[in-house]
Amino acid sequence: MSFYTFFRISKPSASKIPENQVDKEYRRLRSRTFWGVAAAYCMFYVCRMALSVVKQPVIDEGVLTPAQIGLVDSALLFVYAIGKFTNGFIADYCNIRRFMATGLVISSLVNLVMGLLGLLSGWAGLCSVLVFAIFFITWGLNGWVQSMGAPPGVISLSRWFPLRTRGTYYSIFCATPYLGKSVSMVLLGHVVMLAGWQCGFIAAALAGFIGSVVILVFVSDTPESRGLPSVQELSGEKPQKEDSIPTKVLHKAVLKNPGVWVIALSSAFVYITQYGISNWGIFFLQKAKDFSLTESTYVIGISEGIGIAGTVFAGWLSDRVFRGDRLKPVLLCGVVCLATMSLFMFTGGGRLSNIALLSVASLSLAAIYCIVGGLMALDIVPRKATGAALGVVGISSYIAAGIQGVVSGLLIGGSKSGDSYDFAPVAIFWTASCLVSFLLPALNWNRMKKKVIE
Repeated sequence: MSFYTFFRISKPSASKIPENQVDKEYRRLRSRTFWGVAAAYCMFYVCRMALSVVKQPVIDEGVLTPAQIGLVDSALLFVYAIGKFTNGFIADYCNIRRFMATGLVISSLVNLVMGLLGLLSGWAGLCSVLVFAIFFITWGLNGWVQSMGAPPGVISLSRWFPLRTRGTYYSIFCATPYLGKSVSMVLLGHVVMLAGWQCGFIAAALAGFIGSVVILVFVSDTPESRGLPSVQELSGEKPQKEDSIPTKVLHKAVLKNPGVWVIALSSAFVYITQYGISNWGIFFLQKAKDFSLTESTYVIGISEGIGIAGTVFAGWLSDRVFRGDRLKPVLLCGVVCLATMSLFMFTGGGRLSNIALLSVASLSLAAIYCIVGGLMALDIVPRKATGAALGVVGISSYIAAGIQGVVSGLLIGGSKSGDSYDFAPVAIFWTASCLVSFLLPALNWNRMKKKVIE
């Protein structure tokens, strides 16, 4: 079997489901596919966030410096950006089940190798440049295979769900990164405390392997591949103009649409703020507020868990309260996020007050992430170009997240004085990005409303 044959979209099944069983079987397979994809994407994030959890012991043991850690973070994010753009376009043509499972298996192997190398050889006797090179290259590879997770997940919504419910399910799917981050912070944090940072990578690998099995057992590629009619026929949707347009033409239209690029730029600033807290929040709490590793992982973990509610809340808020208006909830949540982020970064307080502030900020930022980085794009692109739009938004978002990793590492490392750090410069960087993330949509709303194909 060739590489192309293995990954290409499934052909319609020769055997058809009896007409009297179509509706029941469609709902069953749709549910299994959605929850299988959602659970697996959580495990993608566990395999991605392991490095964020082990930063403090890695830095304290002298394995890497904060600046080097920032570069390693950025290796994943820059490669992820390119991969998400490329794989977004490729995934529109692919078997999402095989494509997604392959990415998670390799990501799990990367984490396993990182953990085993640390356990078997240690890093103390190796040249610091060599250690940095190993981390940089390996984590960069993880970035590429991580980019094989989101495109199939979102495309599964287009292949299995009618337009009238896609937004609701998309908001639920958007919650999976927050759940994955929350699980990572709490579960891996405990593993690192009990068994060392190397075992944190190994635990992430085990979670990834479990997620790969979930994909293979529960996810189906298309309704047609399981003997069902297309989702358009199943839902009774009227034929759309874009249904007859070749995918390549739609992809070119996505690239030429200014609204897609405004959405991508706005999402980029969301990701700077989001990844700043996700990747450096534990370290910030340990060094700026004297929290222990356990306390820090709980604060970040709980706040990431609250983000789940934020993404679901975003769909309800924009659809029900603001009747499909995407801009007003973005502005509302943006102001709330900016205020609570500023208080979290520039004030002290105990564990409960920090959990409260960061949870509200996370809920608001998750809503912005869901609407700007997802629902706005889905509103203007055709079903067959979902992956392409995700790719455009993804490359912009993750290049920005990668730049964040470098800048944050340099700002934090450059502010070190003895054993203490001055986090004011990086705090200004993160909060300013939050401000820009919701001002951009407000200033470019007319462009963002224009559909790719009128």
